[in-house]
Amino acid sequence: MFISKSMTIRGKIIVVFAIFLTSVAALTVFDWWSIATIEQKFTAGEYFEDMFNDILEARRYEKNFLFYHDRGSLDENIVYINKALQISTHMNKDIERVIGRESRQFHQDLLDYKAMIERFVSQKGDKISENQDEQIRLKGKSIGDFAEKLLSLKRERIHLALTGILGLPFVFLAIFVVLSMLVVQLLFNRILKPLALIRRTLDRVAQGELRPIDYKENARDEISMLIFAYNHMAEELESKQEQLVQSRKIAAIGTFTAGIAHELNNPINNISLTAETILEDYNEVLPEEGRELVGDVLSQAERAGEIIKNLLDFSRSEIPSFTPLNIVDVIQKTLKLVKNQVMLAGIRITTSFSEGIPSIQGNFRNLEQVFLNLFINAIQAMPEGGDIHVRALQDSEKYIKIEVQDTGPGIKPENLEHIFEPFYTTKAVGRGTGLGLAVTYSLLEKHGGHIEVHSEVNVGATFSIYLPVCTEMNTAVSGKDINRSS
Repeated sequence: MFISKSMTIRGKIIVVFAIFLTSVAALTVFDWWSIATIEQKFTAGEYFEDMFNDILEARRYEKNFLFYHDRGSLDENIVYINKALQISTHMNKDIERVIGRESRQFHQDLLDYKAMIERFVSQKGDKISENQDEQIRLKGKSIGDFAEKLLSLKRERIHLALTGILGLPFVFLAIFVVLSMLVVQLLFNRILKPLALIRRTLDRVAQGELRPIDYKENARDEISMLIFAYNHMAEELESKQEQLVQSRKIAAIGTFTAGIAHELNNPINNISLTAETILEDYNEVLPEEGRELVGDVLSQAERAGEIIKNLLDFSRSEIPSFTPLNIVDVIQKTLKLVKNQVMLAGIRITTSFSEGIPSIQGNFRNLEQVFLNLFINAIQAMPEGGDIHVRALQDSEKYIKIEVQDTGPGIKPENLEHIFEPFYTTKAVGRGTGLGLAVTYSLLEKHGGHIEVHSEVNVGATFSIYLPVCTEMNTAVSGKDINRSS
């Protein structure tokens, strides 16, 4: 009604107090009006009572004249009748409000009664006829009964008004109870109950259990907004926790593989040198089959060396030297490296770079390797051809966003959570080592960025890279919205 769920707690308190103050003010005005009305009724009642008493006195002198023929009583009768007429004229509107149009007849009866008495005063002698006697009695009785009825009705009205005023404290009490219930409901349902829920949740957080608060109220008050903010924080922390676990996992594997890579590097080099020496020194005496076998040894040694090189790049922990970079230049130079592979695979590459993309702080070779890994993965995912779309834009004040989208077969949901793990690959044997995306993840982490992936089977995959904007140089690169085909 007056309080909606979209109101803040401060707004609800203001509304409740506004209702309370308005009610108090209204009842105060009503109380003052009632007392003033009763005062008027008492004043009118006093006039009516005086008029009634004047009529009674006039009738008493009327009886003295009729019974004892005392002409002096007629003068006194006229004095009291004039007083009654003055009150009737002065209180005419009040009399009409109480008894209606009969008040006009009453006033006329008073005038008629006075006229009858005045005729007796003007007559000589003390005797009056029976007919005149009866007329005076009937007229006197009529005005007396009317005055008594008027006084009785006025007293009833005063009694009703007093009864109404006596009910005002109960009205105050009812309003106070209703407003108290609103305050209690607001206090318990909108403040204390959610606060207790937050306290229990924080107790669970202290025990290491971080999960959103199950709060289904669709409100916009301060407590609800606090709960929504906490739920958002919990979701973000859970996401960051997953990234932290992934980072620690990669760091542990990197430390482990670094030692193995260094140990394997020398034997692999020796095998490669030995095989090259055999081919150089004994090429003429070796049969064709022998030369093929030695060639296979060299090929596999070269492949093993490449794997060791990737392992060393992956496990290298030192921070590379960073310089301000134009990300558009990095992407375009990397695309030139895969130009031949793109042409052979029949793939079309389109690029879209927003204007005014800020510079970033980064290592050119590392970022080139990041994009090279993504481009090669996309090319290998579409051996029969397809489309790759590269998009760069400023995602927020702190980050720029680069998307690499392909139209390949996509990544199955069960594989998405493992694609950044070292040595995890869905490619055929001999097509990859499973280190490309792991190295990409590690290099982006060193740049203060991160990578996300969204994929739909038989539709394609989109890798989104987020890199922090350069804090030392805010010069914007001169990119333009372009769509080019390669």
